[in-house]
Amino acid sequence: MRIILDAMGTDHAPRSEVAGALEALKELDSDVEIVLVGDRDTIEAEFLQHDEIPDRLSIHHAPDRVTPEESPSKVIRRNPESSLVVGLKLHRDGTGHAFVSAGSTGAVMATSLFTLRALPGVDRPSLATTLPSAGAPVLLLDAGANVDCKPHHLVQFAHLGNIYAQDMMGRSDPRIALLNIGEEPGKGDELTSGTYRLLRRETGLNFVGNVEGRDIIKDVCDVVVCDGFVGNVLLKFYESVAEFIIGLVEAERVGKADDGLDLDHAFRVLDYAETGGAPLLGVGGVSVICHGESPPKAIRNALALAAKAVRSDMVRHSAQEVALALGPSSREAS
Repeated sequence: MRIILDAMGTDHAPRSEVAGALEALKELDSDVEIVLVGDRDTIEAEFLQHDEIPDRLSIHHAPDRVTPEESPSKVIRRNPESSLVVGLKLHRDGTGHAFVSAGSTGAVMATSLFTLRALPGVDRPSLATTLPSAGAPVLLLDAGANVDCKPHHLVQFAHLGNIYAQDMMGRSDPRIALLNIGEEPGKGDELTSGTYRLLRRETGLNFVGNVEGRDIIKDVCDVVVCDGFVGNVLLKFYESVAEFIIGLVEAERVGKADDGLDLDHAFRVLDYAETGGAPLLGVGGVSVICHGESPPKAIRNALALAAKAVRSDMVRHSAQEVALALGPSSREAS
């Protein structure tokens, strides 16, 4: 297995990418190789900061990089030699089995869609991420890829989330919920009420109804579906609360003896770096998007996520799901 890593994506590239790749190779199976895509001289200079570089870590030269200020829709045309574009083309052409980047989220999404193409039956690929809960993590989609949606788009998100929860999270019959302002079927705006009507009669999904934002953390569902505007607001709030709680607990712990609380476990649950990255679901490949400030740990875990997605054959399973469940009828119904 060969994973393509955009070595010029983080704010401190390629430091985090090189360190994260080295950490990942220590934990991943011996058949996994990582290809760092970026400026060769810059990456080799970073190699000098490490004692040993394994044979399973190689470089593919790409002289340019995509900056956050650049228009996502114009990246392929204006930056064809960037690490982002070159890396995704390597994945598309079969040189790599997955792609990971901490570059501009919009640029990675747009380039992934253009390069890898959407799966048949999927109009809009969805950005998925996990949220901590009182039980197992909850999969949220869309987390920001699609701001304006129609009901049939959210039905597509539900099917993609259903497969991801099965293949990647080990949920045999995932509970699918629709994020809304109330639990009653008639609640919400035109989008949510229309989506509810479609999901209620959708076959192949364990739809458990509406869920309010305050209940997600109570482990009432495995997958929560919403449009990208709402999803991104929810995600950013979760992240801010996590940082706030971690700061409070750290302040209390300073100078005090351990009283038996497993604070390290609590930190791992709240730390976004433990997940590593958010997969873009619905495209014809494995594309994982990381935070621009990702430390080596986040890069390491994103690479592990990508490897797991390849081994589980998630993309093929997703393609089968949407081919069976989604089609012209789902669009006409909405």
